[in-house]
Amino acid sequence: MRFAIVGSNFIADRFVRAARECENLVLQTAYSRTREQALQNAERWGTKSACWDFAELSRDQNIDAVYIASPNAFHYQQIGSMLLAGKHVLCEKPIVPSEKELIPLLEQAGKRGLLLLEAMRPAHLPALETIRELLPKLGTLRYAEFPYAQYSSRYDRFKEGIVDNAFNPTLANGALMDLGVYCVHWMVMLLGEPGKVVSLASFIDDSIDVCGSALCDFGGMQVHLCYSKVHQSLRPAVIEGEAGSLTLSPFPIPTQAELRFRSGETTLIPLETREHDMAYEIFRFMKMTKNPGLAEPYHRWTQSTLRVMDAIRAENGIDFAKRKH
Repeated sequence: MRFAIVGSNFIADRFVRAARECENLVLQTAYSRTREQALQNAERWGTKSACWDFAELSRDQNIDAVYIASPNAFHYQQIGSMLLAGKHVLCEKPIVPSEKELIPLLEQAGKRGLLLLEAMRPAHLPALETIRELLPKLGTLRYAEFPYAQYSSRYDRFKEGIVDNAFNPTLANGALMDLGVYCVHWMVMLLGEPGKVVSLASFIDDSIDVCGSALCDFGGMQVHLCYSKVHQSLRPAVIEGEAGSLTLSPFPIPTQAELRFRSGETTLIPLETREHDMAYEIFRFMKMTKNPGLAEPYHRWTQSTLRVMDAIRAENGIDFAKRKH
């Protein structure tokens, strides 16, 4: 399968390293908006060609699939263009900024027999099934916490007056979209979609949300989501039931689970992973292009995640526009 890569950031570098572990995958084209950057990317990644004209990229018959890692605000248009051109699409999280934008793209992919899939790394880890099998051991579930706080190196630049993409509100970024999406997606994959969401967000001047939290109600169970781009946390995720608790670390890509019962009995469980863990989603994507209908469960998780994030954005006025306080 011949891939084009759209984007120039660190996650595209990570994709390339993982792609090199996948048989029958060809790094065909590097796309960027400028000729200079496209040529640099092509040389860095070893692609067969470079492109800096998106319309030309969509017409290229040497491309079977496209990996999109551009800023979030560009995803909708770029995905639509590539589906229209008959290309399968693997797009970085969040696949689009809202559920409203996702629905027509899924319909377009379905009509054309193409695969559209969100590149959500946790959804494709072998560890996910192991964790699912452990949950019944906890008894009736009562509480869970999914925390992801990662101090952004770009925040230092922001404080110096340099606004990179990560802190540009017009690009549909922010703590919720960049990091909170992992917290929400893990919740949805393991527990489903909550009946009610109550949330808070913190902002910095002339930028978007930089940290936030949400309390999600499941009736007899509550889930706490917390995320930040302006402080660091190494806390694991935890799921607690009447019989015991399960911790997952590090979050959001866990390599170890700890099962602890009320009796004090504790079991450490290693979780399968690999150095370049994006390879799992690439393997699955390539397999599902032969039968795009297999992506339906992943689409449901993505759609539920976007609905929860839409609710959080609405409650806190996260509108992807310049803010002044």
